[in-house]
Amino acid sequence: MFRKTRLVQACFCSLLVMGCATSQTTSLTSKIPPSVSADSPAVIDLDIDAHPNAGSSVKGRQDYFQADGSLSPYIQEWAQELAELQAIPLVEIENLLKSANYNARAAQLMAPNKGQVKRSWSTYKNRFIEPIRLKAGLDFWNQHADVIQSTADQYGIPPEILVSIIGVETIYGRYTGDFNVLDALLTLGFSYPDDSRPERGKLFRNQLADLVILHHQNKLDAYNVTGSFAGAMGLPQFMPGSLRRYAVDGDHDGKIDLFNSMPDILSSVANFLITHGWQPGLPVFAPVELNTTEAKQLVDGGLVPRSTWTDLIEAQAVQPNTHNPVWAQGPLGVINLVEESQGTAEYRLATPNFYAITSYNRSYFYATTVSDFADLLAQQRAKP
Repeated sequence: MFRKTRLVQACFCSLLVMGCATSQTTSLTSKIPPSVSADSPAVIDLDIDAHPNAGSSVKGRQDYFQADGSLSPYIQEWAQELAELQAIPLVEIENLLKSANYNARAAQLMAPNKGQVKRSWSTYKNRFIEPIRLKAGLDFWNQHADVIQSTADQYGIPPEILVSIIGVETIYGRYTGDFNVLDALLTLGFSYPDDSRPERGKLFRNQLADLVILHHQNKLDAYNVTGSFAGAMGLPQFMPGSLRRYAVDGDHDGKIDLFNSMPDILSSVANFLITHGWQPGLPVFAPVELNTTEAKQLVDGGLVPRSTWTDLIEAQAVQPNTHNPVWAQGPLGVINLVEESQGTAEYRLATPNFYAITSYNRSYFYATTVSDFADLLAQQRAKP
């Protein structure tokens, strides 16, 4: 999972690429990294969010190493700063980086689109809400019903939301990605394929730093761990930074394993959502009909709900109701699901729980797909 505006396109592309991946669940065994160790020695008095300011990104650059095999100065400076910030032996970082390689495929997949691609809500949702994923989701839910329900009860998140996210991300582990994460993050951090977006290279260098830290703490094997071309790992597709900050040892075995342990996987997804504002008891969308002409004026494209029920009434975007439900007492936002080729859009009234899902992937399409797929899963599972 990653954050910033341009990442919406990257996340969308990532999901499409993994949907075409050849790795099947049955062939993942050799690619599964060592489990994350939760009881490894902790680093004391270090800022978990401290990342190097050194380093830069240049499109297509591949001169990571000098003729004698040592790191090029711009990477060496970055490694030195990381070593000092996180108290990691410099030689450990150097050896790790020296094992990495430029990944042309990762750079190609992250490159800006040539030409304008018109956004289509119907096209997007139909890629994810389809019979194969639905059947896989119901099978997954039945197979892991007890742990899914216990996690839902513990965190206050509907079980169908947990099942939906894992299904949208990786079709329940069928497509977790087969890119070497170290190669991908080194490439995107120092050779990001768009020189006009230097902040993007910085973002991926930060993720690379988090990967190095996880490796140092014996929480994963950065030499071998695989994931998406953007560096997302496991069934829930956590970026290294999210794994460091939000992953949970759900089965209390002293390890965090986002590839094999269902309690760890589900608890980590739930913890991420709760940490990012999920409010138990609220729906994702308010069950009201919007007056389209008035409601569309309230769409701001943001990732935080900024309207109130009173605002919506005063704007004549909704009809007043008399029972004042819980969701009407907090912030709300009108979101649009566009069909650009037709010049149309669908409008919905979103609660804070919608915006919690956008923290997983900053896309209205993504968060709405998760919600709609969750509803469909719950409906199908309730059938006799």
